[in-house]
Amino acid sequence: MFSWFINLSYPLQALIATLFTWGITALGASVVFLFKTINKSVLDAMLGFAAGVMIAATFFSLISPAIEMAEVLGMIPWLVVSLSFLGGGLLLYIGDKIFDILMRKNKKGKEEKQSLKRSIMVISSITLHNIPEGMAIGVAFGSIVYGIPGATLSAAVMLAIGIGIQNFPEGSAVALPLRREGMSRKKAFLFGNLSGIVEPISAVIGAILVLEVQTLLPILLSFAGGAMIYVVVQELIPESQTNEKKDLMALFTILGFIVMMIFDVALG
Repeated sequence: MFSWFINLSYPLQALIATLFTWGITALGASVVFLFKTINKSVLDAMLGFAAGVMIAATFFSLISPAIEMAEVLGMIPWLVVSLSFLGGGLLLYIGDKIFDILMRKNKKGKEEKQSLKRSIMVISSITLHNIPEGMAIGVAFGSIVYGIPGATLSAAVMLAIGIGIQNFPEGSAVALPLRREGMSRKKAFLFGNLSGIVEPISAVIGAILVLEVQTLLPILLSFAGGAMIYVVVQELIPESQTNEKKDLMALFTILGFIVMMIFDVALG
């Protein structure tokens, strides 16, 4: 079976590899079905955990690789990463303001509006984060044809496996906060799935346009990182801290960071 996989084109190999990573995202999102009713403290703890996951993913999966790639490509790492990181945050800031303007014309209550905005921001930030991850897998497979040092089929497969396992807590990071906002388990699971569908799409694009995309990867990685940190600081942590046990919620954020860090470092 593996020989069949080897004989496929690189874009198709990347597609199959990222269908696996998407499946792991769905598995992570499926945790919402493990609970029938969840009290506020548990939900706030999940929200804090998701914040920790996103902070760790920002550094270990996005910013650190972006700096290394920028150096290898002869860019000015601190400048490229800083501007791209800021751009990601500004994108969601602008989207936040546009959302507020649109919601002023909406008859929903204040709490409903905040809940909807929080849900949209979580979905968009994780989805944005998955785009460069998919591209990274696509580039890993596409680079094999050029004989680049370290660019081997086994390395590309291991990268896909590593990202796939990391996607488990990311799927949860989307589905659980949405469940926290009162969304049904089925809808929360669906949106957790949708956040990962961009990986197969971006992987194929990355494999086809490997040379061009390779120069864009540091920018895309940093951009996604800025978007994720904006959501964490603006929405997830403040909401988890509305719980009367603020100190305990903070510990769950640290726990989320540790779990994601272990996945990234151990499988990196």
